[in-house]
Amino acid sequence: MPRLPRAEEMKVSPGGALDDKAFREHPDAVRLAAAGLPNQDVSVAPTRTPWGTWEPLTPSQVSQLFAAAGAPWWLAGGYAIELAVGRRFREHADVDVLLLRRDQLIAQHVLAGWEWWAADPPGRLRRWLPGETLPAAVRDIWCRPTADQPWRIQLMLDEASGEEWVSCRNPGLRQPISSLGRTSEEGFPYLAPEIQLFYKAKTPRAKDDADFAAVLPLLNTRQRQWLVKAITETYGTRHWLTRLTSDARH
Repeated sequence: MPRLPRAEEMKVSPGGALDDKAFREHPDAVRLAAAGLPNQDVSVAPTRTPWGTWEPLTPSQVSQLFAAAGAPWWLAGGYAIELAVGRRFREHADVDVLLLRRDQLIAQHVLAGWEWWAADPPGRLRRWLPGETLPAAVRDIWCRPTADQPWRIQLMLDEASGEEWVSCRNPGLRQPISSLGRTSEEGFPYLAPEIQLFYKAKTPRAKDDADFAAVLPLLNTRQRQWLVKAITETYGTRHWLTRLTSDARH
């Protein structure tokens, strides 16, 4: 998915470095209670950066928050791949939630009382004002319950036209919104693996290669063909193409 660079990659912080000491002194129970979340299902260990701590919510916690969203949303990133695979196989520094751009203000309702910081321009953070419609260049939003708590959710915005999803990377890539995602056994909506892999294929990192290897055996012929076409038309040659085409012949 389109992503805001991690804090260590960013050029400017949102108002300067944040004080991690406050985060370390608050136990998980206090932080989750402040966010209106139960004190179970605690996520992975915090990831500390000069711009504040990332301590992402788990898929079940995200699902609780977005249950009444009233618009489509999907877990994205590495969690989408794990939900497709059906098992946990790596750690996660954040949790990504995909929304259609036209539904962006629903996030402010779902995360009422939270802080929202938009990547505008990409690579920097600024506050997302209540009721503000973000410009097309903004695709990522970092969210946390309060200024003295960790970042919890990264929102991703993608495009739509009528009943079709339109890739922000390649407007020629379209699918019915109804087929954009799947639902896990737990009831969590997540982005279809071929769509998620398409976004990861732009500049694959080690964790992206791990995600690709884990889910590849589960992709059917249609999914593989779509992914090969999408990668080739959008990015050109990528090392995943060899596996996608060779595995399909065996």
